Amino acid sequence: MTLFDLTGKTALFTGGGGGIGLAMAKGLAAHGAEVVLVGRNREKLDAAAAGIVAAKGQAQIAVCDLLDTAALEALVAETEARHGGIDILINNAGIQHRQPALDIADADWGRVLETNLTIPFRLARAVGRGMVGRGSGKIINTLSVLSSLGRPSVVPYTAAKGGLKMLTKGLAVELAPSGLQVNGIAPGYILTEMNTALSQDRAFSDWLTARTPARRWGQPEDLVGAAVFLASAASDFVTGHVLTVDGGMTASV
Repeated sequence: MTLFDLTGKTALFTGGGGGIGLAMAKGLAAHGAEVVLVGRNREKLDAAAAGIVAAKGQAQIAVCDLLDTAALEALVAETEARHGGIDILINNAGIQHRQPALDIADADWGRVLETNLTIPFRLARAVGRGMVGRGSGKIINTLSVLSSLGRPSVVPYTAAKGGLKMLTKGLAVELAPSGLQVNGIAPGYILTEMNTALSQDRAFSDWLTARTPARRWGQPEDLVGAAVFLASAASDFVTGHVLTVDGGMTASV
């Protein structure tokens, strides 16, 4: 089990206040990591951190608008100064925008691309500098099965997640000589707040469960094992990889 021991490691989480991010943060904390949850909603972050601490884990919060590049850089600098470095970066924050492609406004397109693709790049750039200096580090990007598949009404999201997949691979190749591993986790359809409308749509939910070999929606906890593996020494020779967690959906025709 020492391969999965994260004792003494600091993990910076975006989108860790709920859903998939919080589940992964709890998992890393349970394996010894100190997690720093980043977001804009202090109340939500406080509740998430309190739950981790109540389970005997270590958690702190950092309220930050990641769309503000100066605030993002300051967040990274302050976290590194406080913890002596950031060992693990999990780019999990993301947004969705459902609308026919021909009706999407430039502002909505830009907002989805910046949140789901540009912010992960900026964080990887800021955190990666310190990791390269120390000769080690793990960067994990939350992708989606829609990184590789198209679906009507979510074109900005698929474009951003597809770009994030290639950002993952590009960074992996460039940073591997410095001792870093950069990987992605591609969840299938998970029961989170972002997917509430879909899960409440009986026709869609019936289609999804029939389409998925596991015959169910995913739960946030289904992502924990993948996150711990990619954050730990168990994955030291794994980089540029996308670990799909979808109940077999993309393996099936």
